[in-house]
Amino acid sequence: LRPPIPVPQTLSSLLPSSPSYRGLTLVLTFLSYASYHLSRKPISIVKSQLHLNCSALGPNPHNDSNSTTWCDWAPFDGDNYNELFGALDNAFLVAYAIGMFISGIFGERLPLRYYLSGGMVVSGLFTALFGLGYFWDIHVLWYFIIVQVCNGLVQTTGWPAVVACVGNWFGKGKRGLIMGIWNSHTSVGNILGSLIAGAWVSSAWGLSFIVPGVIIAVMGVICFFFLVEYPEDVDCNPPQHHVMTTSEKDPEAVISNEGPLSLSGQSSVDHSKAPKEPAEEPEAISFLGALRIPGVVEFSLCLLFAKLVSYTFLYWLPLYIVNVAHFGAKEAGDLSTLFDVGGILGGIFAGLISDYTGGRASTCCVMLVVAAPMLFLYNHVGQNGIGVSVAMLIICGALVNGPYALITTAVSADLGTHESLKGNAKALSTVTAIIDGTGSVGAALGPLLAGLISPTGWNNVFYMLIAADVLACLLLARVVVKEARGWCGPMARQRGYVAA
Repeated sequence: LRPPIPVPQTLSSLLPSSPSYRGLTLVLTFLSYASYHLSRKPISIVKSQLHLNCSALGPNPHNDSNSTTWCDWAPFDGDNYNELFGALDNAFLVAYAIGMFISGIFGERLPLRYYLSGGMVVSGLFTALFGLGYFWDIHVLWYFIIVQVCNGLVQTTGWPAVVACVGNWFGKGKRGLIMGIWNSHTSVGNILGSLIAGAWVSSAWGLSFIVPGVIIAVMGVICFFFLVEYPEDVDCNPPQHHVMTTSEKDPEAVISNEGPLSLSGQSSVDHSKAPKEPAEEPEAISFLGALRIPGVVEFSLCLLFAKLVSYTFLYWLPLYIVNVAHFGAKEAGDLSTLFDVGGILGGIFAGLISDYTGGRASTCCVMLVVAAPMLFLYNHVGQNGIGVSVAMLIICGALVNGPYALITTAVSADLGTHESLKGNAKALSTVTAIIDGTGSVGAALGPLLAGLISPTGWNNVFYMLIAADVLACLLLARVVVKEARGWCGPMARQRGYVAA
């Protein structure tokens, strides 16, 4: 039996109902993962400060007239500074991709609240350690590399835990729309991280890391005291994770799924007398067991290519705008945020449509199919005026990030509570980690490939992105066919009934 995690009595008195706890879960997990992204963002802001154009700052105070790197931070003062910055990025992304496959296994076997809050506190420590390199006057590359690797590993505690918590509280009915809105935490965290890091980047860049590190650690403490993992821990009713007809359900299963909502009087009494018998926890699912869940492999590989496209835009879009549209660095950075705005809209739209149609894979596939020609158009006509550029960035952001957001949220929660598990909810973290871990491989590959291909021309980079989009779509073909057959069945039966 899984003993319930103690919840503070003050919280129980303030939030007497299940909707209140669901709202609290959404808010806390939103803020938690926003703080994860908030703590990842400073490195992209501080890079420009680690290697500056020193000649623009006036004479060298050290009276070395031949030095043009006196204001740079060693070891990033050499001509190979771009390669060193790339090493920092890849240290984090590769560690994150590897760690994600392991993180879900631990997440299923440890209390999610402890796992998430502990990961946030430790992540805050490593984020702050990077910034302390400024105050400790550290100029050794390996110090920053090791901190990035450790932070990448620790940050894998976040995504499986928050998706599992939200999945535990919300059933399948409107999960796509709810998680589509909830998934905007990524963009909110990126924006806040940019603003916070930018406040100190020119004066004392170490604070650009220390302040976000403190913020995520504080959020970890708040989650430790107030996050509730399971509805059963506070005597609330578990949601219905998959739709079944009444004839397919065992009567006892109906009572355990619906609780007091269907048999308000007697069910609540039975629930209070013996709440742990139907809630007995089976063993956590194995890695191979999670791979056998229908759809996990297909959506994981699809996300690999979808996230490859998304992260290539994340890391290379400002530079592309500077080189092709000839905007300044600040204007290019501001313009690139429109891609994130489109991503928010695309995630909400994808969740809404998939809830209405019941076709997660079909929604992703259609958006990926439309994204391919839109990427081609953006590369060829997207810079013909500011209005066209704004419109194309929002459209491309919606089509590229919509499937990515849907797969990492609602699809992961659906597969982690798949009906083949027969009520075993101990697969959410493992399934989420497998899907996002595979996607993180693409996140590491995309910027790397763009860096290798871009010297041959930006057209070739976009051809690579379009090819990745098409591959992501093809990998979902089997699941799309299965969904189409599911739609055709009821329609055929209805036509037969009318003809009879």
